[in-house]
Amino acid sequence: MTSARAELAPAPDVGVLPRHVAIIMDGNGRWAKQRRLPRLAGHRAGVEAVRRVTRAARALGIEALTLYAFSSENWRRPEEEISDLMGLLRLFICSDIDEMVRENVRLRLIGDQSRFAPDLRSLLDDALRRTAANSGPLLVIALNYGSQAELVSVARRLAEQAREGAVDPAQIDADMIEAALETRELPPLDLLIRTSGEQRLSNFLLWQAAYAELLFVDTLWPDFDAAELAAAVAAFGQRQRRYGGL
Repeated sequence: MTSARAELAPAPDVGVLPRHVAIIMDGNGRWAKQRRLPRLAGHRAGVEAVRRVTRAARALGIEALTLYAFSSENWRRPEEEISDLMGLLRLFICSDIDEMVRENVRLRLIGDQSRFAPDLRSLLDDALRRTAANSGPLLVIALNYGSQAELVSVARRLAEQAREGAVDPAQIDADMIEAALETRELPPLDLLIRTSGEQRLSNFLLWQAAYAELLFVDTLWPDFDAAELAAAVAAFGQRQRRYGGL
């Protein structure tokens, strides 16, 4: 396995750098199936890819990296697989939090973690507390996250404020919605990557991706590495972002 020191080697010249990159980490199951391994082996390999890519993002100088780790729809998976995923999440937090603290990484979570077991919520809360004072790059993990549910929640809060007279409905605009999103403290999303060849957003950062560059790659997530991330960032640097203008 590549060492953390090697993965944090000087970054290649990739041109214009996105401030905020998000990744839909897809393909763990297919990776395992191709090797005639259980799905858990694919998820374990996926955790190793998370380590590689988060270190590579720091080396490149990316300000914020958001990873779609567990969607609100993933509860539909078999109970055994969900248990395995929760176990891997516990292991990742326990084994990697010291590195996050040491490397000045700021951990953030989006999504509704209230459905998770108390011990897991406690681990997540402790990890957030330990990294809260850090001033370096942001690692944002989406857990039990769904973009439609996020937007519904924002709409309900604004409607309640309007009912109470605190908000004039005629004054509600995009900036007000932005300020109510879970990602409000993050830089605007510049680049959204999905691995495994699928070409859909799967209820991930739908509002935030309005002007993001989208990149769909065939690589299965467990095979995604620093070179793949650098290539994605380099591709971003070649695109012209006009935001509707000329």
